[in-house]
Amino acid sequence: MTSVDVSTESCDDDSEPGGYAAARLRLLTEKGQSGPPRRAALAELTDDWLAALFAGAAEEAGVAGASLVAVGGYGRGELSPRSDLDLLLLHDGRADPGALALLADRIWYPVWDLGLALDHSVRTPAQARKTAGEDLKVQLGLLDARHVAGDLAMTSALRTAVLADWRNLAPKRLPELDELCRERAQRQGELQYLLEGDLKEARGGLRDATALRAVAASWLADAPREGLAEARRRLLDVRDALHLCTGRATDRLALQEQDAVAAELELLDADVMLRQVSESARVISYAGDVTWREVGRVLRARSARPRLSRLFGGGRTGAPERTPLAEGVVEQDGEVVLALTARPEKDPVLALRAAAAAAQAGLPISLHAVRRLAATAKPLPTPWPAEAREQLVTLLGAGESTVPVWEALEAEGLVTRLLPDWERVRCRPQRNAVHTWTVDRHLVETAVRAAHLTRRVHRPDLLLVAALLHDIGKGWPGDHSVVGETIARDVAARIGFDAADVAVIATLVRHHLLLIETATRRDLDDPATVRSVAEAVGSTGTLELLHALTEADALATGPAAWSSWRGSLVADLAARASAVLAGKTADPEPAAITAEQERLAVEARRTGGPVLALRARADGSDEQEPLGVELLVAVPDQPGVLPVTAGVLALHRLTVRAAELRALELPDPVGGSVLLLDWRVAAEYGSLPQAARLRADLVRALDGSLDIESRLAEREAAYPRRRGAQAPPPRVTVAPSASRHATVIEVRAQDVPGLLHRIGHALETARVRVRSAHVSTLGSNAVDAFYVTDAEGAALAPEVAAEVAGQLESALGAAPGPG
Repeated sequence: MTSVDVSTESCDDDSEPGGYAAARLRLLTEKGQSGPPRRAALAELTDDWLAALFAGAAEEAGVAGASLVAVGGYGRGELSPRSDLDLLLLHDGRADPGALALLADRIWYPVWDLGLALDHSVRTPAQARKTAGEDLKVQLGLLDARHVAGDLAMTSALRTAVLADWRNLAPKRLPELDELCRERAQRQGELQYLLEGDLKEARGGLRDATALRAVAASWLADAPREGLAEARRRLLDVRDALHLCTGRATDRLALQEQDAVAAELELLDADVMLRQVSESARVISYAGDVTWREVGRVLRARSARPRLSRLFGGGRTGAPERTPLAEGVVEQDGEVVLALTARPEKDPVLALRAAAAAAQAGLPISLHAVRRLAATAKPLPTPWPAEAREQLVTLLGAGESTVPVWEALEAEGLVTRLLPDWERVRCRPQRNAVHTWTVDRHLVETAVRAAHLTRRVHRPDLLLVAALLHDIGKGWPGDHSVVGETIARDVAARIGFDAADVAVIATLVRHHLLLIETATRRDLDDPATVRSVAEAVGSTGTLELLHALTEADALATGPAAWSSWRGSLVADLAARASAVLAGKTADPEPAAITAEQERLAVEARRTGGPVLALRARADGSDEQEPLGVELLVAVPDQPGVLPVTAGVLALHRLTVRAAELRALELPDPVGGSVLLLDWRVAAEYGSLPQAARLRADLVRALDGSLDIESRLAEREAAYPRRRGAQAPPPRVTVAPSASRHATVIEVRAQDVPGLLHRIGHALETARVRVRSAHVSTLGSNAVDAFYVTDAEGAALAPEVAAEVAGQLESALGAAPGPG
């Protein structure tokens, strides 16, 4: 809903505040006008109002030799609905200070009275230039100075002087501006990848676009213009819609506002809007990379010229040095360019060869070279020649230096020309807090991670290509792994792999989530678990590649997706599946327990009560564990252990990141059954509780003297949740054929305090026994699997399992969640 916070007082004269406010409101609520025309019309309307204010105030104050100047965004005529008005009251220094103050008050106060934000200053031209010389941000604002009212000659003279100062000081100020942009990017992140980015401050946002204008004004370098104006316009349009929807001067595109902003822009949905933002930010970021590289080159050349002149007596120093890198590709002045003899129109592999050479050398590929390749390169035949395939693999295997080269190819459309299916994932957002990148950048990042794992596999080429393609199905409806398998099969054949290699790549894409999901959600001691993985993968060679791809994919996703704990689970599963593929039995040996686990289990059996140990890491290393610390709990086998323990942890404000539960049969002479729970927990805030306090509350909860339900409800009432994005409802399913000895119930829900307690309580109410539990948290999502049996220890009948799943889903749906 459009919200504009200005006065609607009616007045026939637009020079009065009420008249301006009414005209402004009409302009902002007219559906037929938006984008650049509305911004320009709003600036013109504001100019007319301020000019009238200035004329009346100057006459009243008796001030001559003054002018009103718009600077910054207002100076550019780009007023969004809630933009600040950046104004400079310029004077020649001859007016009485009291009269000058009266003039300023008669202009500033009407602006404030309307609730408009105002950034103002009063200076002489000399003061303005001096302040600009001391403050880079002031100087940048003055570069867009525009006359509004008063002495035009004074404004024009200031503009001319400020531009001259900027050009004279460019060798000093441009590096400062570059550093300012880098610091801001470090703080705000990259707009093209953020789900809730700042349209103005993030890298690739409106401030970067303004910085590029400043570079162009220096005459030292210029940004690539193609697409830049359109990208800037799109970001401004989105900001306009954001201001209208929120009624606030905000530039952060919060999740809860995105649907309304997309509707205001008349787009299909928020994802379409986010994709446009990403594409625009990518254009601006790439233009910035090219421009700042050119600035550095020019400044280095200027710095070197006096020294060379002294050495060579002012004579010419000859052509720049060119170092060959590959056939038709050379290095010149820190960039990769095409050789003088290169003929892209006759060499279809040249684009990939140049990209691979640049990435291997850790150098950027020049804008001129990429554009020439895009304009003249001959298309590759189908299937690709062997050299083209090898160059693609070389490019992907270069590691971190692959990214800027890939982005250069992407900016000029070469990637989608080589891989047409790429267009479907390009700039596609991922609405999952676990993911750091858009889909396309995630694919490249996965290849970067895979490049560090190529020594672990026998076919690094298949690993790298599968990494690039593993999520290619996300651009289409349906299960992206299933869809991606078909696309990957087609792409791999087009690239020139033989039928056997195509089948391996397709298998890797189809099952790229198999190891991580199985390892964290299934009982690895169940023979059916390991056998199903072995059957899906088919060979030890493919399993080796899948193991490396799994790690690369998780590392490229974000910090919440991988840890040493998850890595050890995946490695254990891969080793077991490899043994099955080698012909060994999948039947497990008795599960080994650590000395610490055995000590706790024996102690729990001896005392008849819970025993626990809380420590930073099980292996004693100092490595930071993103999943939290380890909590081991041993309890004599009895009903209700899972929900009670989970409830105690929730009371102590411990977030469960991962958990496993299993029953241990202790040998004689101790004997008996003990439940062992291995948790990874982290404090919501503050420090971890003492183990003694946890044990005391656990004892009370097990004997019934601590009412967990009431305590959790009291805390819920005392700390109401903040309003935020509505989470999707929980989903509970029965995994078919996942185990021969138990029924596997999967739960996917929003991770909230006490969730595991509610799940355990609901399963106890359903009168099923939890044989083992495998709990994992990915960002704000809990993904849990519970192996349950009936009272006799047998798997549930299908109809009973479906009923239990339905009861659990209903219980979770009725439970409190984020508002």
